[in-house]
Amino acid sequence: MTWVLIRHGMTQGNLEGRYIGCRTDEPLCPAGKAALLEKRYPRVHRVFSSPMRRCLETADLIYPGVPVEIVPDFRECDFGLFENRNYAELNGRADYQAWIDSGGTLPFPGGEGRDDFVVRCCRAFREICERGREEDCAIVAHGGTVMAIMEAWGRPKLEYYDYQILCGEGYIMNLDGIYMPLI
Repeated sequence: MTWVLIRHGMTQGNLEGRYIGCRTDEPLCPAGKAALLEKRYPRVHRVFSSPMRRCLETADLIYPGVPVEIVPDFRECDFGLFENRNYAELNGRADYQAWIDSGGTLPFPGGEGRDDFVVRCCRAFREICERGREEDCAIVAHGGTVMAIMEAWGRPKLEYYDYQILCGEGYIMNLDGIYMPLI
């Protein structure tokens, strides 16, 4: 059995470099849809998805006809006051600089902390794994969700931000945590 972990396709907010978390439920942009359709993804028997529209659209585009189970705890982090803003809009704010200086470990002002986010995502993944599936499955979620799962299970072990991926990219991981990037 393998897990295919995929970050959703590109949205307008992604194109603009915005922090798009769980408060903004935007669709894929036309360029995001086109980019997904140009790639080939491994076949799977089941898809587990974040409830966010961008993830559900991605799952439908790359795995048409494959059953999708929504996993609420795979939703993106709550970026709080940074939601739907980009670097240019946040630059110079003391709370943003403090978050940057912390290496992204401080909670987002008015939002979620990375530790709580990681615990939430990993708990949801563990619950799915404990069901004892023997078929290849995909997770279509957010960059942060994929980073949280990979930091906890990926081998060789790397740090959270070492697993950053672009939209439509991801990893293939076996049950022992051995992984390789999607090509």
